[in-house]
Amino acid sequence: MDEISPPELKTRLARSPAPLLLDVRQDWETRLCRLPNAVHIPIEEIELRAGELDPGDEIVVYCHQGVRSAAVAEYLRSLGFKNVRNLAGGLDHWARTVEPGMRRY
Repeated sequence: MDEISPPELKTRLARSPAPLLLDVRQDWETRLCRLPNAVHIPIEEIELRAGELDPGDEIVVYCHQGVRSAAVAEYLRSLGFKNVRNLAGGLDHWARTVEPGMRRY
């Protein structure tokens, strides 16, 4: 499993070009908190909407705790996406380590 830690992602987001952030959580979760500029494709829609993503892009997939996003990252790799990583610990770990003011649930 290819993962990126929240501090590593923070550093990576400051560089250009930044990776594409793929949020695979449910709509209600994205209303609570999210990372800026993330593309939102709920996990249950990924099979139908994977064509919206560029297999050549650097993509970081995230969810609440990293389980759903790990599955999506693996699925995208199976489709030929070469540079896909999972946010280790998900958005909850991000909130605890990088952005303590972010709403947690």
